[in-house]
Amino acid sequence: MTAAKPASPRKPWYAVLYIQVLIAIFTGILIGRFSPKTGVALKPLGDAFVGLIRMMIAPVIFCVIVQGIAGMADIKKVGKVGIKTLIYFEAVSTLALVIGIIVAVAIHPGAGLNINPATLDLKAAAVYVGRARETGFIPFLLSFIPHTFVEAFTGGEVPQVLLISVLTGLAIASLGEFGARALRAVEVVNKVVFAIIRMIIRTAPLGALGGMAFTIGSYGLASLSNLVKLIATFYLTSLIFVVVVLGAIAALAGFSIFRFISYVKDELLIVLGTSSSETVLPDMMRKLEGLGVSRSVVGLVFPTGYVFNTDGTNIYLTLSALFLAQATATHLSFDQISGLLLFALLASKGGSGVTGTGFVTLAAILTAIPAIPVQGLALLVGIEKFMSECRALTNVIGNGVATLVVSRWQGELDSAKLREVMSQPSEQATPPAA
Repeated sequence: MTAAKPASPRKPWYAVLYIQVLIAIFTGILIGRFSPKTGVALKPLGDAFVGLIRMMIAPVIFCVIVQGIAGMADIKKVGKVGIKTLIYFEAVSTLALVIGIIVAVAIHPGAGLNINPATLDLKAAAVYVGRARETGFIPFLLSFIPHTFVEAFTGGEVPQVLLISVLTGLAIASLGEFGARALRAVEVVNKVVFAIIRMIIRTAPLGALGGMAFTIGSYGLASLSNLVKLIATFYLTSLIFVVVVLGAIAALAGFSIFRFISYVKDELLIVLGTSSSETVLPDMMRKLEGLGVSRSVVGLVFPTGYVFNTDGTNIYLTLSALFLAQATATHLSFDQISGLLLFALLASKGGSGVTGTGFVTLAAILTAIPAIPVQGLALLVGIEKFMSECRALTNVIGNGVATLVVSRWQGELDSAKLREVMSQPSEQATPPAA
């Protein structure tokens, strides 16, 4: 009888990543609060970590999507997964926009401010207004096409990497034995890429420390008092969306949203510290595979969600637009609110590939809806960092749930493995790189 394999020793508490990140975030808050200059000076730590992760996003997406598509026996399956994914994305992201409107109308977070738009200085938000003119559905579609094959990897635009990856995967799948050899080469590169990711992730606490210290040191806590109702409303709305909407979807798919959040808590804390959902893209893809989702579905659904399924950003768009209308005593009719919703449906896709997407897309909406003074953007510049944290957290959770749902919908979710991992999510280590 073979002896049972001894259990691996538990890590000491100080060696657990999420505890290190929590300590770093708390330390960053203290530094920013009591030594603002030092907090601002620590900004390069956060920038460096985000830069290192973004450096790896293109190769991660490329390797995973190429492996997923080229490894499918039936290429028609790629189209089926894609159609199901887009249907899910459109339904849930539209619901997020509607929820933002409902909460804004019900709570009136901007009521009583009575701000005269003429007194606002738009210079601080001018750069976002300029970028907003470049957004739109047609420019969004054209943004998928890089000028050269290499530009897709050097430009850092997710839509372009998606296009190149899908085309490469389809090409390899059509080349028979030669394609199989090419696929094995991609698998080798994938192992190297994730080995680099593991090294970078170890510096996450430093990134979280720098990001949080800079945020608190730059904007402070007292300066947010006049906008605290909007911040609180946005965070509460996003929490309700995650618990109620995504929770119901998760329950229908056979898992608990709370257990899922516990499973990805390390990644969520990194997002909180860096205010960027991109920083956890590689690790989230590995963890979703660890839940029993097939690699092909993970590769197609999760990265695509960064373009088409930004639930947190959608809530922010409609909630913030109506907040600015209320703050400037601008009355909007039902038809105008309906028009706002319809334009946001397009604009939320059109601005997805743009840096600072939430604020840029909001600027595009205000530019297209003249009833709401675009000068109101100046009110939100100071709290953008705090709003972006919540947007990023909601986006990551939403795309994780979407990947699990589409995988079950496609019949490629290992339910036994999902139940096993979800039974003790807090004790699950990040699965090893493929």
